[in-house]
Amino acid sequence: MPRPNEHENNDQATEQTVVDTDATVESATDDLTDAENAGQTAAGVSTDDSEIETDATTFSRTYVEKLRRESAGYRERANQTDALAQRLHNSLVAATGRLADPTDLPFDAAHLDDADALESAIDELLTRKPHLASRRLNGDIGQGNRGGTSEPVNLADMLRARA
Repeated sequence: MPRPNEHENNDQATEQTVVDTDATVESATDDLTDAENAGQTAAGVSTDDSEIETDATTFSRTYVEKLRRESAGYRERANQTDALAQRLHNSLVAATGRLADPTDLPFDAAHLDDADALESAIDELLTRKPHLASRRLNGDIGQGNRGGTSEPVNLADMLRARA
């Protein structure tokens, strides 16, 4: 089993190597012009001095992690918004009652804002594919409660009437 001091010496050697590599990277990035550095602040990144290291080309790890978490939150909200917009579109199409399956009409964000665009898209879809229209039966189709009968059915009377 290694002694505790051996691990500390190995860790210090590893840290020294990492520090040497960072020094090389820093010396190479010191040659950047001020115009390149100005592009980073113009890209919409907040330049709060407490969160950014003194070197203008590198940001602190905590600041970058904070930006990544924030971006992940925005992506999640955008995905939720897209799903809600799709559900709203399907509900608007179903409310018209003209299609058997509301998902037959492809999603278009313009349909959410303009009812005329939605109606024209449904009309165009039904002219191309009339089998997608909802089928509603009208009139008496011979099923259901037809009201009370006046007298019970008598088969003998029916046979006598035909004879």
